[in-house]
Amino acid sequence: MTASHSPEPTSASRIAARRDYNGPVFLSQGFRPFFLGAGLWAALAVALWLGEWLGLLPPLMVLSAGWHAHEMIFGFAGASIGGFILTAIPNWTGRLPVRGAGLGGLVLLWLGGRVAMVSTDILGSIGAGIIDSAYLIILSLVIWREIIAGRNWRNAKVAATISLLAAANILFHWLSAQNYGDTALAERLGVAVLIVLIALIGGRVIPSFTRNTLARRGDPKLPSPVSNTDRFTLIVTTITGISWVLYPESLLCGGLALISSALHLERLTRWRGLAVLGEPMLWVLHLGYLWISIGFGLLAAHVFLNLVPQSSAIHAFTAGAFGTMILAIMTRASRGHSGLPLTADRTTTSIYGFVTLAAIFRVTGSLTNMPLYYGFSGMFWILAFAVFVIAYWKVLTTDLRAQKR
Repeated sequence: MTASHSPEPTSASRIAARRDYNGPVFLSQGFRPFFLGAGLWAALAVALWLGEWLGLLPPLMVLSAGWHAHEMIFGFAGASIGGFILTAIPNWTGRLPVRGAGLGGLVLLWLGGRVAMVSTDILGSIGAGIIDSAYLIILSLVIWREIIAGRNWRNAKVAATISLLAAANILFHWLSAQNYGDTALAERLGVAVLIVLIALIGGRVIPSFTRNTLARRGDPKLPSPVSNTDRFTLIVTTITGISWVLYPESLLCGGLALISSALHLERLTRWRGLAVLGEPMLWVLHLGYLWISIGFGLLAAHVFLNLVPQSSAIHAFTAGAFGTMILAIMTRASRGHSGLPLTADRTTTSIYGFVTLAAIFRVTGSLTNMPLYYGFSGMFWILAFAVFVIAYWKVLTTDLRAQKR
């Protein structure tokens, strides 16, 4: 994989990131404000949900399944995706990063959305929807601008997925404003888009990072290069997502989900994850991707056996794949762009352990219908992201490279 297709910082991108910029460090690159915002909101939103669920807080509307789903899909994940892509774009296009006032404006739009979503009673569904939709719409336009200006057509599919995520968010608010208020269609669309995005980005970075490590060791057996099988997997995943969004209980959806589960598992076996079990910053990427296969397997079991609730599949995708992959990317990118070694210390490794326990307890809770597991899941989730915020606060808010110089 060439540097232009990787989120890892290249020498050229580091120079470009510093060129002609004298603004605040916090707004120098997209990963800084958005990774910090994603971590804070992931912990706070679930803490509010858990506090109200346990009766420790007065009714705050956050127990609403629609609010919780929206904030995890479009709020938390939306922030982390923005941070990742805005940071990767200079590598992809060779252009200067979005920073300063432009980056600050995007951050304010995202923050406005979070405030709007807890102020629906005041703003109304339409007012809150207009405010919240602005962030993903503007983010997708910025990404398209950079892709087109840099003629980086390879990543046009990434820009297209962000546009589709923005459309799913608009659909959520439109459905929410209707009398029946059923937003499940938009939630499934949002989850399906994120699955495709992880399959697309993960298919680039996971084998690339693993290959680099194994090559340094002199291991002759490296992850397989991108092949037609990988392309076929992405196509089938997209079709499966469409069928699940439109016909979630159909036999077609179940059959495609079973095929997708097998394809993603086969893809993962070709990336040699077992060879890097001693590298937490690598194996966590493989583990995060494994949750996609598990999610599709549970979805197939739900359709064919009707003994597995669909929520178990959804949380394998969200708490499992999304939560794990987001933390894996946020820790790795934050360290890489700050000049820190790409190795996980004990604190970072504990973060991976906490989010894994959160996912296991949440999926198990759905499978067994034991509410106690939901509480355990929420606590481990909060712990994972709270520790991330504390451990990476200085990394995200200061220029460690300048301090070293």
